[in-house]
Amino acid sequence: MRIDIRGVLVVAVLIAAAFAAAVAELGTGELHLPFGTVVQAVFGGATEFDRTIVNQWRAPRVVLAVVLGALLGISGAIFQSLTRNPLGSPDIIGFNTGAYTGALVVLLLLDGMSTSYYPTAVGALVGGILTALLVYLLAFKRGVQGFRLIIVGIAISAVLSAVNTWLILKADLQEAMSAAVWGAGTLNNKEWAHAQPVLIVAVVMVIPVFWVAYRMPMLDMGDDSAAALGIRVERTRLAMIVVGVSLTAIATAAAGPISFVALAAPQLAKRLTRSAGVTITASAAMGAVLLVVSDWIAQFAFGDKNLPVGVVTVSIGGLYLVWLLAMEARRQ
Repeated sequence: MRIDIRGVLVVAVLIAAAFAAAVAELGTGELHLPFGTVVQAVFGGATEFDRTIVNQWRAPRVVLAVVLGALLGISGAIFQSLTRNPLGSPDIIGFNTGAYTGALVVLLLLDGMSTSYYPTAVGALVGGILTALLVYLLAFKRGVQGFRLIIVGIAISAVLSAVNTWLILKADLQEAMSAAVWGAGTLNNKEWAHAQPVLIVAVVMVIPVFWVAYRMPMLDMGDDSAAALGIRVERTRLAMIVVGVSLTAIATAAAGPISFVALAAPQLAKRLTRSAGVTITASAAMGAVLLVVSDWIAQFAFGDKNLPVGVVTVSIGGLYLVWLLAMEARRQ
């Protein structure tokens, strides 16, 4: 078994960075807690008041930031490997938008705003998968090519964005305002009741993610080489789309459509590891770091204004997208 020493070290450093950022966020607020106190509270030490602040009030949001960032990083790695294009992420292809449409249908048309997490999660999952199947079918022509998948996805995303706007405009004012805030991608007011279902589903998704991770390097070698190694190329591609969309839908259902983490995390991790292609583990670790840091900025960098984390990721992601396009143009 060959081990990439640099890749292992990069992943270890990213995990340490995610842990440090999470502890820093747990200690920051109206009542500041030192690093050591936060660590003690996490492991059952410190005072009861400190444990309540850390474990009950702040931890659900931070845990969600770590887990959702990792899920988005994995989803981005799957789609960038699938399309063989650094722009091939669920943000660009439109699967985020489709998951948002499914969630909006539940929230606004089926009176799901007052219900639990699960109806919204199902709506986001169904919306994302239906969008993925539509894009896949429209892009299919003797197989699915990455560039065609991206172009079709952008077109479907534009249509669904218009549908989402129409749904919000037609809704009751209070529901429309809540849906619009949620649609920006937010981790505000999250409790363990929101985090626990995400953790359970994330654990369940470990098996299909490992299944995909085993086959990704074979598909990266080309369809003919993958087929020679016994991979059923089109079936594997369809399964990868379902897994990637499921991860995106989980994140969308929990916090709304958080943009650009799935786009940036795999490419940043690839440049740090200097690997031939994107990798699942490094992308997950980088996604966790990006979302935790972005959430800290959203909470505390603008004084009393507590912004949705999606506003920060869009701002950072926009700059990253400009840089990525410039680098691609220079390379070509």
